[in-house]
Amino acid sequence: MDDNINDSLLWNCTVMILSVEFHHSTIGVEHHNVTKLLSILEYMLNGADLTLSKRTMVQDRLHDCVYPVLKPSHSISLWHKLIWSTVFIAMLIVAIVGNSIVIWIVTAHRRMRTVTNCYMVSLSISDLLMASLNCLPNFIYMLNSDWAFGLELCMASNFIAYWTVASSVFTLVAITLNRYMAIVHPLRHRRSKTRTQTILVLIWLISVFLAIPCILYSNIKTKRYMNGELRRACYMLWPDGRYPHSKTEYIYNIMFLCVTYIIPLAVMAVCYTIMGKELWGSKTIGQMTQRHADSIKSKRKVVRMFAVVVMIFLICWFPYHTYFVYAYHNKNIVVKTYVQDLFLSFYWLAMSNSMVNPVIYYWMNPRFRAYFKLIICYCGGLRKSDKVSIDLNVIRMNGESQYYLTRSKSVERLTRSSIVGSPTLTAPPRNPSIVSVPKLQRNDTIPGRGNGSKNQK
Repeated sequence: MDDNINDSLLWNCTVMILSVEFHHSTIGVEHHNVTKLLSILEYMLNGADLTLSKRTMVQDRLHDCVYPVLKPSHSISLWHKLIWSTVFIAMLIVAIVGNSIVIWIVTAHRRMRTVTNCYMVSLSISDLLMASLNCLPNFIYMLNSDWAFGLELCMASNFIAYWTVASSVFTLVAITLNRYMAIVHPLRHRRSKTRTQTILVLIWLISVFLAIPCILYSNIKTKRYMNGELRRACYMLWPDGRYPHSKTEYIYNIMFLCVTYIIPLAVMAVCYTIMGKELWGSKTIGQMTQRHADSIKSKRKVVRMFAVVVMIFLICWFPYHTYFVYAYHNKNIVVKTYVQDLFLSFYWLAMSNSMVNPVIYYWMNPRFRAYFKLIICYCGGLRKSDKVSIDLNVIRMNGESQYYLTRSKSVERLTRSSIVGSPTLTAPPRNPSIVSVPKLQRNDTIPGRGNGSKNQK
């Protein structure tokens, strides 16, 4: 302790700690001198059955009482707040609206419920939860340096942050492995919606398990300054203290960084490299059919789109993770005057990953782009002719995926009718929207009617 501390201040603070934190009776305490009170407090801190987190809270409260601060150290000006508010609000609007549209496109249209699109819905749900339940309250907290939402939302916000990040990364890994099996090992690839749903349930459960410490150790600290201002902080209070002094939190964050960033990105980099060599580097033996060429072209589009998604994820989260690792080893950075703007920049970049994915889908996927245009037109009140043209474009693109099924059923039905006496049939044209049926003569059997023994008069 500093020798220049006022004895009455030290006496009052010690009495407050004994009465509030230890529920110690203050009767007769006024007769003790400062040395006696300090010895009682030291005995309770060292001898009482206290956890390290409880001891840290007592020490923080005693320090704030003995060394009061005139005003908060981290405060930003009004024009700073306006700039950051504009940037964050724009990002949140794009993220919430964009991911909601992606979820609507897949869930409301049966033909869009493919295996890959189910993974994309999981990714959009993670981004939507991150933007609405974590980014928004945390931005207000960092802007004002005051958590005004209570302990319950503090726990929920910290939990959702780790939960959604883990589920997003694991979903990207699942998409990558799904594409890898379809392209590199097509004979061993199994496409099943039940299998996909099981994988997604496991992804979300594992993510919940990784985020459980956020519920156990989230806490709120209240600090009152000499100018009368009161500020609350939402933080993680681990058994051995808080960030950046807690070694437990450092180990947990390093483990989380490896499990949800380094290892998944390494796995995805290897898979996309192999898929790239398979799709762009290999040469087909013999003459390539049109169907095979279209299949390769479609696979290239999907691989290119998700490779961009993974690359954007790497770029967005790298500064954020690097900052926390660096701040643990260089604790002086957390008291710098510029640290709030620096952290807001890193935090905005990490959270912007939630808004980027719908933009990528719109840019690189024609079907999603058509549905995006459709809902934009309905919300923007465009002319009816424009809406009809977009509707037809969506229907046409949805119909392309059903072309080969329709074609095979038509050929099977017409071939079966030819066995009972119908004339030779020509092959269907290459236009997927038109399937021609030969014109029947007067005495020909109508395909699909009767048993072929009767003639139409």
